[in-house]
Amino acid sequence: MPYLLIIAAYLLGSLSAAIIICKLMGLTDPRTVGSNNPGATNVLRHGGKKAAFFTLLGDLLKGLIPVLIGQYLNLDYETLVLIGIAAFLGHLYPIFYQFKGGKGVATAIGVFLGLHFYAGLAFVATWLLMAKGFKISSLAALIATALIPLYFYLFTHSLVLTYGIIFIAIMIFWRHRSNIQNIIDGSEGKIKADDE
Repeated sequence: MPYLLIIAAYLLGSLSAAIIICKLMGLTDPRTVGSNNPGATNVLRHGGKKAAFFTLLGDLLKGLIPVLIGQYLNLDYETLVLIGIAAFLGHLYPIFYQFKGGKGVATAIGVFLGLHFYAGLAFVATWLLMAKGFKISSLAALIATALIPLYFYLFTHSLVLTYGIIFIAIMIFWRHRSNIQNIIDGSEGKIKADDE
């Protein structure tokens, strides 16, 4: 059963909310505009708030639901972490889209909330505060990502969970390589007042 759930989590993670929502709403494929990233931020810039909201919700839920199912089945931390990582990697490397996916922040939030609600909430609060202060979505996400292993350790004192979260954090930083370079160069796009 746990192995089937891990595989199912990956397959669910492989469904791109951005691509599906944009197609349903008659919008341009997010892989062909802006940053070419199938994620909520790119959808917001080119498809509007409504499409971005549903993209964010869809990506979050595909990380949250498999972990919650694992919680309901009373699976151990090791298995729960693997389920969460599988859903997350499905978003990054989706089998349905030639293994070319998004950057994983929204799906990671779903995983974080499923593994420990308050740690996940701390991530969201950090992101919101940093986004409000710096007006740069990617920078806010990276700061929150850098802190999430600490949040998990403080809330759970579980090394298994913390190590799993460190892996997810490293992958998020890896996927944001171009954003990090843009932040250093001062060319990273900012959150506009009407986007907030």
